[in-house]
Amino acid sequence: MDYITTTFTNLLQQTAFLNLTGGNLIMIGVACIFLYLAIKKGFEPLLLVPIAFGMLLVNIYPEIMASPEDTSNGVGGLLHYFYVLDEWSILPSLIFMGVGAMTDFGPLIANPKSFLLGAAAQFGIYSAYFLAIFMGFNDKAAAAISIIGGADGPTSIFLAGKLGQVEFMGPIAVAAYSYMALVPIIQPPIMKLFTTEKERKIKMEQLRPVSKLEKILFPIIVTIVVCMILPSTAPLVGMLMLGNLFRESGVVKQLSETASNALMYIVVILLGTSVGATTSAEAFLKVTTLKIVALGLIAFAVGTAAGVLFGKLMCLATGGKVNPLIGSAGVSAVPMAARVSQKVGSEADPTNFLLMHAMGPNVAGVIGTAVAAGTFMAIFGVR
Repeated sequence: MDYITTTFTNLLQQTAFLNLTGGNLIMIGVACIFLYLAIKKGFEPLLLVPIAFGMLLVNIYPEIMASPEDTSNGVGGLLHYFYVLDEWSILPSLIFMGVGAMTDFGPLIANPKSFLLGAAAQFGIYSAYFLAIFMGFNDKAAAAISIIGGADGPTSIFLAGKLGQVEFMGPIAVAAYSYMALVPIIQPPIMKLFTTEKERKIKMEQLRPVSKLEKILFPIIVTIVVCMILPSTAPLVGMLMLGNLFRESGVVKQLSETASNALMYIVVILLGTSVGATTSAEAFLKVTTLKIVALGLIAFAVGTAAGVLFGKLMCLATGGKVNPLIGSAGVSAVPMAARVSQKVGSEADPTNFLLMHAMGPNVAGVIGTAVAAGTFMAIFGVR
């Protein structure tokens, strides 16, 4: 009888029911909301589904993120090893290669002025940096947090790791990826607030054709110029441009297809679930985490507004030839932000087609956020 009682007691104690805290239940609820938004509403499911499921898993079974030092057999949890690849900057760099292989840089090449819109949208990063310092974060933590304003998850993880802000990497990554996924919700109200209906209806001239030679030379030249000035950006900018060179060279079709499909999706699974698994209640439900999430939202909102306002300035300077909405795509959420520019523009005028025009600032934003990260690393003497 004692054996039976002991057995059932052990089984009961091994279930998650007796170990769940109120915080775990809150995070499980948040995970379910994210899954609803991804599956029912279609908000970037490629990001939200793995992130939300990782969040769900770690709050039911925390040991899935346990490090080898914390286990009796010296073997860490499954998602711990996924997360190590984040800390080593391997997954963020591979994501950039996939983005490069999937993205047509033609709109940026055809309209180099798009670089200005991408640069303007980075204002959110630098404003959040100073605000984070004001809120009590040290300079390196402030830099790692502020990069969320670029709506660029891989760069956020990369910079947090390089600056040694591992303790904040989880909240930073979750905030960055969440805002990337929620671009269709966050950006439109800001875009409409700073533009008139007349401005949203502006139709832009068709972009000029871009030659194959230009598309091949672009990633090579950008790599040389950017990496010579900021060598620390090589893992991100280099992989982004390598992926694009795979795409445009026309001689490595297999590499291009692998980088943009199979490899990209494998990396998204590993990175998404490991990022979600950093949101255990004990680690996530803190005042510091709430500050990081709030700062990230402020940075993202300011970056969006700055891009739109600079777009209005370009509209004025060109006599009404630039639709200010494309400035919002200067944040580096590719291609979600460009799609939102198209959506808001088509709401004002169903015949308006802004997608390709918005892709220029969108690609420029990716490069701009990587450069911002490299600038912070240069300031702090990190290579």
